[in-house]
Amino acid sequence: MQKLRRITPEEERLLAGGQLERDLYTSRQEFTVDSEKLLARGKLIAVRPHTRFVDFPAHSHNYIEILYMCAGQTVHTLGDGPPLTLRAGELLFLNQRARHGVARAGEGDVGVNFIVLPPFFDYALELIGTDNVLGNFLLGGLKRGGGEISSLHFKVAGAQQVQNLVENLLWSLVERCPNSRRITQATMGLLLLQLLNHVDELSSRGGMPGGMVLAALREIEENYREADLTRLAQEMHVSLPYLSSAVHQATGHTFKDLLREKRLAKAVQLLRETKLPVEDIIAAVGYENTSYFYRRFREAYGVSPKEYRSKDV
Repeated sequence: MQKLRRITPEEERLLAGGQLERDLYTSRQEFTVDSEKLLARGKLIAVRPHTRFVDFPAHSHNYIEILYMCAGQTVHTLGDGPPLTLRAGELLFLNQRARHGVARAGEGDVGVNFIVLPPFFDYALELIGTDNVLGNFLLGGLKRGGGEISSLHFKVAGAQQVQNLVENLLWSLVERCPNSRRITQATMGLLLLQLLNHVDELSSRGGMPGGMVLAALREIEENYREADLTRLAQEMHVSLPYLSSAVHQATGHTFKDLLREKRLAKAVQLLRETKLPVEDIIAAVGYENTSYFYRRFREAYGVSPKEYRSKDV
């Protein structure tokens, strides 16, 4: 915190009456913050304190940004939506090409920006999979036009394990140590796994396509046994084809496919970690038709559930 609270040379110029120097962030005419300006050559991740004492104008960026408030708060505008206040201990994930601005922060408003290129998340994606909101968010960042889910706001100030992992990530990036790249990738993976336990503290904006998709993905994550897109569409006052199309456009998969992946992944977890009979596992993950489950499981894993368990594939 001593290092992060220090007033940087850029902030000293701002306090002296200077203006934000766009050349520090971009060489383009439009305000797109360029990773080449912020990342050392060959690096996939870096961390820098958020620039205080100035209104940071609306901009986009060609990398994934994770903002974390160490102390105080910052107020963000995301597209045309209402202001979002990021408070101490909270995380804001911004996808590539997400457009946002930040209101002037004071000296006590200490935040950090993680600048991350998508390949850095390869290991994290192996851990968390793609059948959840964070996996879909990261996959969306690979699309040329940007993902349907442009931002994720985790209100996790009270989640001590999340706070510990963020601090570990900060420490390894700031203090540089042997094997730092592997350490940071592993820590990021663990952080995302922990965040999946806090999807109930994930804010979404209803009424916009991104908010609808986010709600559909949360439905799969939290209610995979009885998830129902028809009911969700009715609750959102939109047609089923519209919501179904929004999910497919955002993720590249149908709601049905994503739900099946989640249920099969949960079945695999139960096969590995419990001694429950296969029939009980089938019921536990939401299937009533056992022959359908067996067929889909073999298609996905090449063996039957019993063979999977015995061979520990």
